[in-house]
Amino acid sequence: MNEAALSVPLVVDLDGTLILTDLLYESTLKFVHQTPVQVLALPVWLAQGKAVLKHRLAERVSLDTASLPYDTSVIAWLREERRSGRHIVLCTASHQKYAHAIAEELGLIDEVIATDGVTNMSAGNKAQALVDRFGDKGFDYAANSHDDVPVWARARRAIVVAARPGVSRAARAVADVTKEIGRDKGGLLQWVKALRIHQWSKNVLVFLPLIGAHEALNLALLADACIAFFAFGLCASSVYIVNDLMDLESDRRHPRKRRRPFASGTLSPLAGVFVAGLLLAGSFALALTVRPTFVFWLGAYLAGTVSYTFWLKAKVLVDAIALAGLYSLRIIAGGAAVDIPASFWLLAFSLFLFLSLALVKRYSELSLIMASGKEVAAGRGYWATDLPLVEMLGVVAGFMSVLVIALYINGETISRLYRHPEAMWLTIPILLYWINRMWVKTHRGEMDDDPIIFAVRDRISLMCGALFIAVMWIATIAW
Repeated sequence: MNEAALSVPLVVDLDGTLILTDLLYESTLKFVHQTPVQVLALPVWLAQGKAVLKHRLAERVSLDTASLPYDTSVIAWLREERRSGRHIVLCTASHQKYAHAIAEELGLIDEVIATDGVTNMSAGNKAQALVDRFGDKGFDYAANSHDDVPVWARARRAIVVAARPGVSRAARAVADVTKEIGRDKGGLLQWVKALRIHQWSKNVLVFLPLIGAHEALNLALLADACIAFFAFGLCASSVYIVNDLMDLESDRRHPRKRRRPFASGTLSPLAGVFVAGLLLAGSFALALTVRPTFVFWLGAYLAGTVSYTFWLKAKVLVDAIALAGLYSLRIIAGGAAVDIPASFWLLAFSLFLFLSLALVKRYSELSLIMASGKEVAAGRGYWATDLPLVEMLGVVAGFMSVLVIALYINGETISRLYRHPEAMWLTIPILLYWINRMWVKTHRGEMDDDPIIFAVRDRISLMCGALFIAVMWIATIAW
């Protein structure tokens, strides 16, 4: 690079260019997470202009700039440019509070121009500010969106980063594009990960009241249960997206969760909000085709998951009990869909069993935290030293679920449903073995983040499930 080129400053955009996300969306989501009761303040601030909105958010929200998803290829290129003597300028529509923090974090930015409480440093405002600072055609500019076209038009040279084809064409129409930096886009596979379709396996719980009442061959009721299954799937996927958006910072500090589509910056937070809304609307549209009571319990599930996302997940032990309750709500809702109330025994069994599995999940997370040398779980109320207590409580809850089954088998109601109720005693050693094995796997560090998904993929767990069903069939049929 010649001396004349080195004297021209290199200006780089932030949102979507230097980082894979947008700080306006990130700060808004964190504000909603921190103070959901103040969400109505957002449109009031926006009505006063984007600069005011960003300033108000910056006053109330601090972002962990160290964990943001940076574009490593852009950073590597900037480091090379700076080593060759270029003056690097960060010019962004994000608030100056965040821009200065990022500049300090990276250690390669010489100058920052950003939004304050008066001027939103975007599009024409950004172009004019750079011309005032460096002169027309007195800078090179690296960016990624349509808002940057007016800036490229005033730049000496344009560098296009991870832009759509239309943006690239617009840049070439107004400027000399000397470099394009590509990036892998979030495709269908990333959306499948974000929606967690594999988690829909948990919704088979809606079929339990139908199976428990021995009405699984009733095609009309089975059709209603299938609709309930898909309604819960859509609702759960929308909640998973919202949960991921609320947990961006804590997920980025987690050794495995940081690879999730929203935490890694592969998918846009704005797109996530839009898709979550569509899924939720589709969920309740399906629910309305079943029974009103099912709509009520689906709404209760949604309220419970929202409460978990915003408040309960940070409370020690309350989070595990809430998760167990949400699993049991699936069973209650399934009963409402087919007009067969879930029995006391089924609900008591599910509450203790899923409490044990929720504590398996927490134990696995705490084990990773302890292995990484941290003392506190990010976004949770647990300490690494809670590990033995969580294990003890989880094992006890698992044994309580077995006790509930034993009391049910020894009761009078079982004889009305099973021709050979004594055969049901065989379910107890199967369940005892499976629960103990799950905890042995967890203790050895061989458990996934989600024990339900582990069980669905685990050959021995599937064998235990098949044996459990076979015993119930043997107890039911006439010999």
